[in-house]
Amino acid sequence: MFLRAPNMHDYEEWAQLREESRAFLTPWEPVWPADDLTRMSFRRRLRRYSKEVREDTAYPFFIFRSGDGALVGGCTLSNVSRGVQQYATLGYWAGERYAGKGFITAAVCALVPYAFNELRLHRIQAACLPENEASKAVLRKAGFEEEGIARGYLRINGAWRDHLLFAMLASDVRS
Repeated sequence: MFLRAPNMHDYEEWAQLREESRAFLTPWEPVWPADDLTRMSFRRRLRRYSKEVREDTAYPFFIFRSGDGALVGGCTLSNVSRGVQQYATLGYWAGERYAGKGFITAAVCALVPYAFNELRLHRIQAACLPENEASKAVLRKAGFEEEGIARGYLRINGAWRDHLLFAMLASDVRS
């Protein structure tokens, strides 16, 4: 598995993977805009990503399978906060055919040193729905600790939902 920033050449593979995984992803994600899978929407997404990286507020990556370079999903460090907080929020997704095969865990494990060593963050936080056993397993395997429930934390599939919060501190991985 390897990570890299998304680019326009990824559009068709990304759109196909997201479309074929729509039913699989819907219970775990915000409602998709009507034009989400269009080329124009993807172009706007890339412009937003570039702006966020320039402004040090988010770092998006696509996840690719080594060997054939197939796109398997994505992950993002977003909501980067500097100053007294020094944290980012981790989010990720996998196409249905690649779910449960270790790609997301490997990607999260690869992002941890980047977040702490390159971005110089103190904390990475993540949230998942309490019933999302796969996501809880990813975070635990990557070394995140469960911190509790956040009520009405994110709007998922059109409804405000409680989430389990997880976090990792730089001191948890540096010895």
